[in-house]
Amino acid sequence: MPESKLDMGDVIDHIESDSISSAPSSPHHSTSASTSTKPKADNEITSTTKTPQFGSPDRPGTMPPSGSRTPMAYLKSKTPKFLTPLGSPIRKAIHLTKFDPNDAWLPITESRNGNAYYAAFHTLCAGIGFQALVLPVAFTILGCVHITVIHYEFTSISDEDTQSGCATIDALQLAYAAFGEMLGRILTLFPIIGLSFGTCITCIIIGASTSKIFFQVACASSGCKPETLTVVEWYLVFACAAIILSQLPNLNSIAGISLIGAIAAVGYCTTIWTVSVTKDRLPNVSYNPIRIGSHATRFFDVLNAVGIIAFAFRGNNFLLEVQATIPSSKTHPSSVPMWNGIKVSYALIAACLFPLAIGGYWAYGLMLPPGGMLTALFVYHSQDLAKSVLGFTCILVIINVLSSFQIYAMPAFDEMESIYVKCFKKPCTWWLRMIIRTSFGFICFFGAVALPFIANLAGLIGGVSLPVTLAYPCFMWLIIKKPKVYSLHWWINWVLGVVGMILSGLLITAGFYVLIHDGVKLNFFKPT
Repeated sequence: MPESKLDMGDVIDHIESDSISSAPSSPHHSTSASTSTKPKADNEITSTTKTPQFGSPDRPGTMPPSGSRTPMAYLKSKTPKFLTPLGSPIRKAIHLTKFDPNDAWLPITESRNGNAYYAAFHTLCAGIGFQALVLPVAFTILGCVHITVIHYEFTSISDEDTQSGCATIDALQLAYAAFGEMLGRILTLFPIIGLSFGTCITCIIIGASTSKIFFQVACASSGCKPETLTVVEWYLVFACAAIILSQLPNLNSIAGISLIGAIAAVGYCTTIWTVSVTKDRLPNVSYNPIRIGSHATRFFDVLNAVGIIAFAFRGNNFLLEVQATIPSSKTHPSSVPMWNGIKVSYALIAACLFPLAIGGYWAYGLMLPPGGMLTALFVYHSQDLAKSVLGFTCILVIINVLSSFQIYAMPAFDEMESIYVKCFKKPCTWWLRMIIRTSFGFICFFGAVALPFIANLAGLIGGVSLPVTLAYPCFMWLIIKKPKVYSLHWWINWVLGVVGMILSGLLITAGFYVLIHDGVKLNFFKPT
């Protein structure tokens, strides 16, 4: 069945003409009544009692004649009613694209009661994450830290442009509005969903490995010697925990989890770099990268390191999904609280990532293990550091990884559930949603067991996801805002967009080159 879309202006006009006498005459008139737009054929709501008005099959969005009750209306009356405050964006906010009424049934957009605090929680939890621990590894190749500063400023500018472009739709919808549905799906769906699956697989690997380390530390301090689980069993334990948390219905419902994950991320980043710096540098530490191989090899090694940095900032890819959960109106667009949340979260991200990267590289230099800062903490300080500090750091990493799994899985949940919603024009039932999310979790578990080396492909993954962060926002802003040709904003966005696309192509090429040249150990189904 072809996807049905409804222009937002038609929705507002219909509500104004058919609402009951107590409803406001304007969508901006402030009264005790609430106006919420729900999916086609059962979602025109204008009542102080918030009672849904179900449409008739032949006239979607209108009340059926008195006394009539079709089987379809009866079935639809049993579906969940996701009422959201200020859920109906107005004409100005939706003039970029056509409003899809099915969005009220999807995990990202079914709840629009987000705010600046929620935006800060999600952005901070996803923006720091375990990927921050591998930043100093990139500097062992680059020998400097200025690339991180450039990338941080680059993404900040791109994010500001994106926030000013649209207020209430996610990345896929914005791409459809800018590039057209076919091209937008090709350009954005694969990077976003691929990054979602790849990051969740990596979360299981990192979380399970850290859980095993924590268990060993706890047993060593207590003197017990129980039989430990195998690596695959640890993967399964962590995956089950992630699956249980993933049953929360939508992005706003995990705001508390994101807050806990954000606090944990700030905690372990601060703990690790503080310990590394206070313990002083390692003896005979060196900071001069070893230049071996041909010029091409060295060039691609540098690009792969830049890809690792890009992967560390991959949390920017889901900013529009977060903004889509915030209510919007003509006088109070969602871009305002979103930008306020981003400013706070980015300040904290900078306060965590820069000291961790610089302090870690200063303390360990070229002696930094490939596993990153957490591995270095155990390799070099396991004997002179209290077991309680090591165990506490592990717990913080586990909490953050478990929280990050929920954020990065949400776009995949949204896309999978949208297939059902578009085909059957009704929301997923609770048991179907549970099956979908449980299946996703076990697919990621299978991927972690089958591809335990995926964490070594951070540079390649970073190159694939880079355009969504650095290039596409610039082009979408140009298409949607249509700035004056050759103006300052026109030049800035064109230069950033082109540079982002070129850099992405180079990073993907470098990732494959390093994979082939260095021969990453492809130990399929052999997790260690």
